[in-house]
Amino acid sequence: MTTDSTLAATADAKLAISGGDNKLTKEQQLALINVNLAEVLNPEIIEKAIDEGRAPRIYWGTATTGRPHCGYLVPAIKIAQLLAAGCHVIVLLADIHAVLDNLKSTVELVGFRAKYYERTITALLKAVGVPTDKLEFVLGSSYQKSPDYIMDVYKLATLVSEHDAKKAGAEVVKQSDNAPLSGLLYPILQVLDEEYLKVDAQFGGVDQRKLFAAAKEWLPRLGYKERAHIMNPMVPGLQGSKMSSSDPDSKIDLLDAPDVVVKKIRKAEAAPKVTEGNGLISFIEYVLLPAAQLLGKEGFRVDRSRDNLEDLVYTDIAKIKADYENDVLTPQLVKPAISAAINDLLAPIQTAYQACPEWQEIATKAYPPEVKVKKEKKVKNKGTRYPGAAPAKPQEAAKEEATPEPATENA
Repeated sequence: MTTDSTLAATADAKLAISGGDNKLTKEQQLALINVNLAEVLNPEIIEKAIDEGRAPRIYWGTATTGRPHCGYLVPAIKIAQLLAAGCHVIVLLADIHAVLDNLKSTVELVGFRAKYYERTITALLKAVGVPTDKLEFVLGSSYQKSPDYIMDVYKLATLVSEHDAKKAGAEVVKQSDNAPLSGLLYPILQVLDEEYLKVDAQFGGVDQRKLFAAAKEWLPRLGYKERAHIMNPMVPGLQGSKMSSSDPDSKIDLLDAPDVVVKKIRKAEAAPKVTEGNGLISFIEYVLLPAAQLLGKEGFRVDRSRDNLEDLVYTDIAKIKADYENDVLTPQLVKPAISAAINDLLAPIQTAYQACPEWQEIATKAYPPEVKVKKEKKVKNKGTRYPGAAPAKPQEAAKEEATPEPATENA
């Protein structure tokens, strides 16, 4: 969790980085690693790596399925902080995990999406001014089909019960009656990834805690060492619930035009004086304030020129929450400020995308536009007008319906 001392150490670390001095103290490194986290398991493993004078190796995995949106800024900011702290960060593009996820995507489609994720995540990190020389992308299929890895999957499958596998994946794998076996394989693969990526720690959301606890227990059964686990809190989306790729109003695409961003933020839920479960306030806390810090900006700015008042500039989330709860900072003030900050953050990403035809081509192949199939008009069978006659065949009925009856002399 964030404390005043953590914020101070984080600011000192940023000052050292911006000044060209990348020799951070251990305290500064740990401040950047731990800021805004919900929980850390086995922190001594990360500290040991620092004490040994090497960069802690930390991995974050993402299944390359839905199109990345602004919700990805939450882990991206933490990855940026880890890089700023001198960590070696591995982004696992989990293409096999994506295929195992109820076969929502084809292998070919997942391959294009992995390329799209790599370019997008790199652009996100560059947008907050963090060096990416210690950033590494690894495709899951590059090692998850090796004989050693497959043999370890078999071994772990003999040591882990169905109950424990379901429990480990309860928050990250869709549970259903008569579920496919892939749901049981999913947590086993993720646990083994820690060993095969040779990391000190894995980073993820607090929703993966059961899986991380399973990794601490399962890996030693194969003779492998435990890893540390660092967890982000679950951040609510624009409508108060989790930001979702399938709900257009709950998420902002990274390539959305500025006016679209403004429209979506305007529609976001934000009860006056309520900060608990408020997606907008959480977005300031976990994305916009840390991004401003990494970029060396003064803070989160709220324009009050329409009321002929001085702008509000915040560097502390506690002050933002206090002002919001006391109605100094209202939804009418905070929404335009958030829209402006998001558009500033997305601008370099969109510029990079527009300047790269290859990236655009990858996007089209990864997320092809939906083709709407026009339904054929069903021809009604009206039968026959003559009592006792057999019903007309569909093609005859259509012909009869299209042919006007001849006029009679008495008409």
